[in-house]
Amino acid sequence: MNWLNKLERKYGRFGIPNLMMYVTSTILVFYLLELFGGVPLYRWLSFNRELILQGQVWRVVTFLFVDYSGSLFSMVLMLYFYYWIGCRLEYAWGDFQFTLYYLLGTVGAVIGGFLLGFTTPTYLHLSLFLAYASLFPDEEILFMMFIPVKVRYIGYLDWAIFAMAILFQPLVGKLAAVLALINFFIFFWPYIYGTVRNHFRYRKVRNNFRNQMRRNNVVKGPWDDRRK
Repeated sequence: MNWLNKLERKYGRFGIPNLMMYVTSTILVFYLLELFGGVPLYRWLSFNRELILQGQVWRVVTFLFVDYSGSLFSMVLMLYFYYWIGCRLEYAWGDFQFTLYYLLGTVGAVIGGFLLGFTTPTYLHLSLFLAYASLFPDEEILFMMFIPVKVRYIGYLDWAIFAMAILFQPLVGKLAAVLALINFFIFFWPYIYGTVRNHFRYRKVRNNFRNQMRRNNVVKGPWDDRRK
């Protein structure tokens, strides 16, 4: 992608190496402080449109670090998964492009937050997995720690989650889900466009070939009544 390469040559110094290590470790520290220290960080740091408009602008960033769900064990597994995916994407793209992908996803989440009144980094992290599934569809991961599953199939599940949100959420919910995919479509649009274009080109060439063969009576189909 030429535009990405141009940006990297100009602004590559702003890439953050090991970005997901900082993100996941901060989430874990905040989770432990809330779980064992009783510090209400979620109440202080989560995204809240009304409070942001009243001046608590730090919430535009800090909501990224209060993504809590489940027990300590499930949190550790989830954060390790995020970290692993982030490392794989950073290895494939480089720290600048991965930082840009995460930043664009954050912008989409924030815009969705202002539409809905609240937001979480859930869709952002789902978009990370979409990128990973697109780059490494045939890799296998251990689902439930012992069932090998190809990444492409979990990617399909990821798309299903977005589709359900777009189909069944209210209008602002639909917009929030679409906005969360901004980073994915910006990065993968050339691949998506090329795949769709090649598919239709192939169908056109195939249909033209079949029509030519039919005209030359080389290939008979069920439409031909050759019985005498």
